[in-house]
Amino acid sequence: MAKELSHIDEAGKASMVDVSNKKSTVRTAIASGKVLFPTDVFKTLAAQDFLGHKGSIIQTAVIAGIQAVKKTAELIPLCHQINLSKIQIDITPIEGALQIRCKVKCNEQTGVEMEALTGVSVSALTIYDMCKALSHDIKISEIQLEQKTGGQHDFNR
Repeated sequence: MAKELSHIDEAGKASMVDVSNKKSTVRTAIASGKVLFPTDVFKTLAAQDFLGHKGSIIQTAVIAGIQAVKKTAELIPLCHQINLSKIQIDITPIEGALQIRCKVKCNEQTGVEMEALTGVSVSALTIYDMCKALSHDIKISEIQLEQKTGGQHDFNR
């Protein structure tokens, strides 16, 4: 069975997938990513409990990520608007970085992978924005889908 791009029609044009015949099921997706800091910047931020002049870096990034998840269909042209049941974003300090994990859940005809990836991406961009005054040598990396359940094909990294 050959795989095909789902958002390209027979004429090669962009097309939103028709999910009208799909069954609504509980679907989840988990995405992750990292924001890597220069050593001195990370030590400074950790010593300040990740509080900056603009407020809590971590809590601001969590809120931004949640807002982004809810706006995914407005940002990614071929995503469906879906009713979300749960959004959970966790941001954890690790060695020289902040680890971001976003879990999204719905009961719909299509999955929430793009929502989870968008949540991680915007959380990471928010962290960068809040910390760039300390250094522009901050890297956003390893944004990826970790898991999805509830559709035709489950996935676990």
